[in-house]
Amino acid sequence: MANTIRCPRCGEVFEIDEAGYSAILMQVRDEEFARELGERTRLYEEGRKKDIEMAVKEAVLEKEKNIIELRAQLDKRESELNAEMDRKVSELNTKIASNETQHIQAEQNLKEKYELQLSQKDETIEFYKDLKARQSTKMVGETLEQHCEIEFNKIRATAFPNAYFEKDNDASGGTKGDYIYRESDEDGVEFISIMFEMKNEMDTTATKHRNEDFFAKLDKDRKDKGCEYAVLVSMLEADNELYNQGIVDVSHRFDKMYVIRPQFFIPMITLLRNAALKSLSVRRELAVIRAQNIDITNFENELENFKMRVGNDYRLAGEKFSKAIEEIDKSIKALEKVKEALLSSENHFRLADKKADELTVRKLTRNNPTMAAKFEELKQD
Repeated sequence: MANTIRCPRCGEVFEIDEAGYSAILMQVRDEEFARELGERTRLYEEGRKKDIEMAVKEAVLEKEKNIIELRAQLDKRESELNAEMDRKVSELNTKIASNETQHIQAEQNLKEKYELQLSQKDETIEFYKDLKARQSTKMVGETLEQHCEIEFNKIRATAFPNAYFEKDNDASGGTKGDYIYRESDEDGVEFISIMFEMKNEMDTTATKHRNEDFFAKLDKDRKDKGCEYAVLVSMLEADNELYNQGIVDVSHRFDKMYVIRPQFFIPMITLLRNAALKSLSVRRELAVIRAQNIDITNFENELENFKMRVGNDYRLAGEKFSKAIEEIDKSIKALEKVKEALLSSENHFRLADKKADELTVRKLTRNNPTMAAKFEELKQD
């Protein structure tokens, strides 16, 4: 069936077949669809653009709001930190001012203390120089010993009531020290012992001694007398600042040895004694362990002696048992020989009895005409 189409411009009417008509309709629809799609795409792009602009504006506003809040928080924190810093600076300034005052006071006290000690040291040196100038060489040494003994005895009853402090008079080892200090607790456990050597000499002595000249001897005396510490109380080398500064530890050369001036004699004993008292509980435990070890050693020795005695008795019993077994074996062998002899005799008796049973007159007279005649005569009678 043919279809007609009128041209909108010229008004002319055309006839087209079914296929052409369908093609024209398809073309019209495609153009309409493209036009409508373009319109919708334009509207979508315009809407999407407006949405993006709106989202950007909202994000900018949110960001500006957050920035304002953060700025407020930072300002607040900065104010707090500034206040805290001002407070600490104020406290530090106050403390510095206080410390400066204390430091100045401490320096002044320390200066006065050292000046006093220096004055006392000078007075002590002058005293000993004057004392030595008025005494012989032997008396100089003995005076230092007496000085230390007197200083100790002044406070013995109150500070060292249980201490032993006497001159060392035992020269069995070849040498001896000057004084020995020992102290034990209420259980008899010794917790400190000190070997003292006192050395002094005249200022006019030609050959001056040094403190280290006596270290080896003092160390030997300490070990020989079983003392823990060795202390040299010395007035030698009066100008040596090493020995004038106080207590000098020379343990790097000889174990547990110290050198002091006479004024440090009592402080030295007190220092070593207090240190030893702190370790007294450990010493007590060591003494208990040592006693336990001695008990264990004695027990082990008794056990070894018992084992040795039992072993000796066992050995002797074994020897006697072996000898008895040997004697029994000998007796058994002898009895075996007797048994063999008896069995042999029995066999001979059996053979003899058998021979006796087999013996007849006929056998006796065989080849013996005389005996045969005699037996015949007996039969006839």
